[in-house]
Amino acid sequence: MRLPYRLRSQRQLCRIAIVLVAGTLFSLAQTAYQPKFKGDPARSESEANALGYMRTVIRAQQQYYKKSNKYAPTLADLVHTGSFTKRMTQTDRGDYTVSFHSRKDGYELTMTPKQLDAEHRAFYANEDGVMHADDAKAADENSPTVK
Repeated sequence: MRLPYRLRSQRQLCRIAIVLVAGTLFSLAQTAYQPKFKGDPARSESEANALGYMRTVIRAQQQYYKKSNKYAPTLADLVHTGSFTKRMTQTDRGDYTVSFHSRKDGYELTMTPKQLDAEHRAFYANEDGVMHADDAKAADENSPTVK
């Protein structure tokens, strides 16, 4: 038995609506941040990448200091120290920009988001190895520590 045209078109519209709703729910599920490890402080993939970069620089600086009894004066000097690569000397890191400054007895590393929002906090670290974050302004040593 064939349904009247009006009922067939309503069924088609219903199927299309179901497919659209399912697709929307699937894409929303894909964009929710999944923590990379227990206690991951990141709020987004961008933050996870920025924090991972900072951890790599901090570890490389610690290793450089053990070998040289001083901190590396530039990011380029960290190449091949730990897992720091030449490509990591580039300061454009996607949603973040790296700033590195050496000091007499240390260094300062900042990760500034191109857009400051709930999923893109600013980060700061220095030779003490403690990372700080701020979701309202550029991070510094007085910003809350990243847990």
